Amino acid sequence: MSAHLNRAQPYALGLFRIVVGLLFACHGAASLFGVLGGAAGSNGGTIEAGTWPGWYAAVIQLVCGSLVLVGLGTRAAAFLASGSMAYAYFKVHQPGALWPMENGGEPSAMFCWAFLLLVFTGSGALGLDKLFSRRTAEEQQPAAERSPVTA
Repeated sequence: MSAHLNRAQPYALGLFRIVVGLLFACHGAASLFGVLGGAAGSNGGTIEAGTWPGWYAAVIQLVCGSLVLVGLGTRAAAFLASGSMAYAYFKVHQPGALWPMENGGEPSAMFCWAFLLLVFTGSGALGLDKLFSRRTAEEQQPAAERSPVTA
């Protein structure tokens, strides 16, 4: 059983990355463009451009969430996203109460830890990171060592 699960691990990690990236990007799109219900607490509205910290957080959510979704620069994007969610938790939510259940910071805490996991695991399967790393490795391999392609 364990061997089967181990073989599926890169795909499960890839699906995890896709779902987390999509949800994070949706938060950013909602805040910036008013889609999917709009910015939190704005009844379908958007965050005014340049306002600190909301607008910058929304840009990070949209960009980093999209990069994590497709698996491009996953570790760097996840690191930035994790840091932004740690900031959101400790500066916005935690002063209201100690526990996430009390201060409304559960999404920030969960996103922070999910992205921190991706910093250490990478993109898993189904990501553009793997495609580019394979291509780079093939280009660096000397021509004599490449296996011939047969039709």
